Amino acid sequence: MDQKKWREQLRNNKELFIGEATAYRSAVLIPLVEVEGEWCVLFEVRSSTMRSQPGDICFPGGRIDPTDESPLFAALRETHEELGVRPDTVDVLGQLSPYIASPSFVVYPFAGIVDYKEIIRSYNKNEVEEVFTVPLQYLLGHEPYMHPVMVNLSPDSSFPYDKIRNGVNYKWRGRTMEEWFFEYGPYTIWGLTARILKHFIDLVRKE
Repeated sequence: MDQKKWREQLRNNKELFIGEATAYRSAVLIPLVEVEGEWCVLFEVRSSTMRSQPGDICFPGGRIDPTDESPLFAALRETHEELGVRPDTVDVLGQLSPYIASPSFVVYPFAGIVDYKEIIRSYNKNEVEEVFTVPLQYLLGHEPYMHPVMVNLSPDSSFPYDKIRNGVNYKWRGRTMEEWFFEYGPYTIWGLTARILKHFIDLVRKE
């Protein structure tokens, strides 16, 4: 038994959670823009022609490709593709905690200052139907609301019940998922975007 090797392997482990290496990994950028002297958070409305989540409100971002050198690189690349903002013009403020939607899906959020005028001129209308901003002071002063969603586990017919105690009578634990909602004018921000936004606003409030 090579205890020295085990120690080295554990010391070098960089995975944040079990399953991170094989999970679907995405990265997003929370764009902070200055509009008429006021700091705002910018959001996208996905084009109605998109195959995935058409019409949803989101932050710029997407899947981390094998060629991306880091989650931040992916977030900036996607921001460039969607909003036309060059990576070298983004003032990256920092990284938020990863959002682990499930053991097979994780999102790495970043926050950065972006030139609003550059976005208005350059955003990709094939992917983005529109962009809009919400004043940061509004978000700090208005609480989102939450609806619980019950998630139940249901193994398929091939599950080896004969290998576990209580077999088909095994009591699977469901879990409650929090779905947060922010309202601003005609816009409703919810789902993954709202969870990341809430985390960001809670961090800013700590000042």
